[in-house]
Amino acid sequence: IKKMKKQIILFAAIIFITAGASAQTNEMLVKNDPQNDKLNASEMKTSIREDKKELRKEARTEVSYLTKVQFNVDFGDIPVDNWERVNGLDEATFTKDGHVTSAFYDEDAQLIGTTTEKTFSDLPLKAQEWINKKYNSYTIGDVFFYDDNEVNESDMLIYNAPFNGEDSYFVEVKKDNNAIILHVDKDGNVSYFLRLK
Repeated sequence: IKKMKKQIILFAAIIFITAGASAQTNEMLVKNDPQNDKLNASEMKTSIREDKKELRKEARTEVSYLTKVQFNVDFGDIPVDNWERVNGLDEATFTKDGHVTSAFYDEDAQLIGTTTEKTFSDLPLKAQEWINKKYNSYTIGDVFFYDDNEVNESDMLIYNAPFNGEDSYFVEVKKDNNAIILHVDKDGNVSYFLRLK
């Protein structure tokens, strides 16, 4: 029986040592795995590419040629009144259907959305009634419609505030030295957006 106990203990020790050695070997294989190195190198390249893209975005002051080409794809051969680079976006201002419109493009020359000048009477009737009731002592200022490009997930800047929403109207109401921007959805629901300083 003593001999049998020694054999069992010896057998258990061999299994334990073998399992430990196997785990170390597997760990070394993972560390030295060329596929794992490729993944790390790929992640590093992606990170470097994104960093370079951010630097280009900050450094670029001129509208991208690719944006101008993409504009023609998106809108056809419409004359552009003004091209400019604003807040890291390329902006084209043009007249479409008698309305002044601006198209905004991201760093990859992809359309984020457009803004089009509107009038108060262009708002849904529900919104007009609500604004007339709640802001009857205010003067109506600028009104525009933001048409979001749903395919592009980039945020738009509306009055320098990030906006990542659906197609909407924005209405400026003023009283004395105060100006407030109201957000109006397509159903005519009105909400506060921001106060202009």
